[in-house]
Amino acid sequence: MPELPEVETVMRGLAARLTGRTIARAHLARADLRGPAPPDLADRLRGRRIEGFRRRAKYILMRLSGGETLLLHLGMSGRMVFDAPPAKHEHLVIETTGGTRLGFVDPRRFGLLDLVETAAEDEHPLLRGLGPEPLAPEFTGAALAAALAGRRTALKAALLDQRVVAGLGNIYVCEALFRARLSPRRLAGTATGARAERLAAAIRATLAEAIAAGGSSLRDYVQPDGELGYFQHAWKVYGREGEPCEHCPGPPACPGIRRIVQQGRSTFTCPRWQR
Repeated sequence: MPELPEVETVMRGLAARLTGRTIARAHLARADLRGPAPPDLADRLRGRRIEGFRRRAKYILMRLSGGETLLLHLGMSGRMVFDAPPAKHEHLVIETTGGTRLGFVDPRRFGLLDLVETAAEDEHPLLRGLGPEPLAPEFTGAALAAALAGRRTALKAALLDQRVVAGLGNIYVCEALFRARLSPRRLAGTATGARAERLAAAIRATLAEAIAAGGSSLRDYVQPDGELGYFQHAWKVYGREGEPCEHCPGPPACPGIRRIVQQGRSTFTCPRWQR
């Protein structure tokens, strides 16, 4: 599933091409994705001016004239593509008066489309309980420690909880924990003081670098203009089982990066470096 850096990259690509444009035509091919879309969605989009964009966690919000916002989630395999010919599994098409064509393609149909009042975006059921944005000023070590206080689950599992911090996924939690030198198995409630400060800084740095690289291109993810992201080439632990980490001498002193399974997901970690 695209994580925060991929969604941020897609959102910025949409904003660059669509802000200020007017929707001339819209077509909804099917409304039964992860959940039902408003049945009159296409009609309600036509004639609207696109006022701007916002990202919240892994959701994209396209703000429209008239006080409504189109809420988008890419799901597992969704992608937004500009000016491409009609494609299989293309569920929503938006065309602007300037001739730009945007298609939402989602082969596995885990994506989501909805309309919400712009003034009440954060009251949408999917957004209401989300934690702080990790790139926002209020996301500090102290705030993170407070959110983790008393939690006896594994630290990695806690960071994947969208109520603790919004937008993180498997890849970037693994990478941030490595940078912070914290074990994914550590009890979440022990990430206090200097540990929490290191972790918050590592999360921010990892996400910022990933966004600058256009995200990580895996499986279906591409940017709206068709370009790939490149952050996968900078992964320090994710997907690197058996390789030495950058801080270790390698065999025989260190067995290298290990893959463990937590809550059914692969976690990549260096047991020698991360404590």
